[in-house]
Amino acid sequence: MRHTHLWAAAAILASIILASFVFLVPHTHDGVSTTLLPTTVPSVPTVALRDVFKKGIHIITGSLETPNVCTGVTVDATLTGTASSTQNILLAISMPNDSGICLQEKSTTQFSTTITAPQDSSLVVTVNGISATTTNL
Repeated sequence: MRHTHLWAAAAILASIILASFVFLVPHTHDGVSTTLLPTTVPSVPTVALRDVFKKGIHIITGSLETPNVCTGVTVDATLTGTASSTQNILLAISMPNDSGICLQEKSTTQFSTTITAPQDSSLVVTVNGISATTTNL
């Protein structure tokens, strides 16, 4: 009869351990719920420009807003169009993604470039491949 009490106690103890395991151990479906972040639509950047023409050379200076002071800006000016049609100066501004630790405070970054082009050439500006709106500096 003593063995019956031992077996009953072992069964009760095993049931308690099994029940606590089932209820207390996290399950895979109890994982952290993920919320989808809204996709950001790239905004149209605004670039302030000044174009000075001297002796066949355009000296283009300007500024634009960057996410922080650590963001570098590179400018590449190329002449587009043919000699018989209206020629444009394509000002391609590259602003790489944030790659380091920096205070996330918007900043204004200055740039300058030169290009040989006809005096009546118009400026077409892109920032990271997106057409930019321009204002006079």
